[in-house]
Amino acid sequence: MFTGLVEGVGKVKGVNRSGEDMRVTITPPFDLTDCRIGDSIAVDGVCLTVTDLSQGSFGMDVSGETLGRSTLGGLRQGAEVNLERALRLSDRLGGHLVLGHVDGVGRIIKKDPQQRSWILRISLDHGLTRYVIEKGSIAVDGISLTVNRCEDAFFEVNIIVHTGKQTSLLKKKIGERVNIETDLVGKYIEKLFSGNRSGQESSPGINLEMLIRNGFGE
Repeated sequence: MFTGLVEGVGKVKGVNRSGEDMRVTITPPFDLTDCRIGDSIAVDGVCLTVTDLSQGSFGMDVSGETLGRSTLGGLRQGAEVNLERALRLSDRLGGHLVLGHVDGVGRIIKKDPQQRSWILRISLDHGLTRYVIEKGSIAVDGISLTVNRCEDAFFEVNIIVHTGKQTSLLKKKIGERVNIETDLVGKYIEKLFSGNRSGQESSPGINLEMLIRNGFGE
């Protein structure tokens, strides 16, 4: 579990492919003395497991499934990536609950500078925009952001100076791809309303009739 508050930008030290899978080695901007093999670290919003530690860097294995659902397949040596270590139970939840399970890939289609911020418009498949609401939360390359505007094919977010300095997002150009994770709450609510619960008998889920029957209504 993560918060979407990026700790810093790391640099890809090496990329090795093996069939459909990949191994990536990253040099982080933070100290690794308390990092252990098996720890989770979000890389551009993708939750990965540390499988190797050596000389100020860590290695991670990336499956073909993850490569197909994210931008990590395009990583090259020297690339910069947003990093966040897993949330501790004692930490402040400054962003929103982020799983590190990327829903899909968006594309930057507009980048407008303001006086003290930038507005980014990001295209997104309609299958995911239904989970995006105005003033709701969304993770873009692992960064917890507030949605300023959303339409059927895109959404807009505002990047302040601090976020721009702490992450790699503003270094990306129009047309570049970004990892998207929508707010997990919306997906669970949709499943409850649809009544589509795997392994259980079919039910109508939450609807107006059920709410009235249980005292939620006139």
